[in-house]
Amino acid sequence: MKIPAQVAKEIELIGGMDKIVEKLPDEDKIIRQSKKYDALSSPLRLKILYLLSVQPLCACVIQKITKTSPSKLSYHFSVLAENNMIEGSREASWITYSLTELGKEYIFTKS
Repeated sequence: MKIPAQVAKEIELIGGMDKIVEKLPDEDKIIRQSKKYDALSSPLRLKILYLLSVQPLCACVIQKITKTSPSKLSYHFSVLAENNMIEGSREASWITYSLTELGKEYIFTKS
């Protein structure tokens, strides 16, 4: 594949394609970031994060507000928890969900 002359010249000036590749994050970081973006790609998961930015809530309140089935909500909680955006604290048979620092960072700095 032929590279346009101007692009080739600019690549040469910075030290070649190897220098471009050196500036990339490692593959593990790219995969972790991709999973976070995937977790944030659902409108329902974003709504959950915004709800939890108001205050910690139990699943029943979130279910009532979002009109979502318990199994569907459970799946979305697990995706957010796996990506360290929410955490749950158990009290008897209730789990109260809240934002983690990462979840707060996303909601309060990216909105």
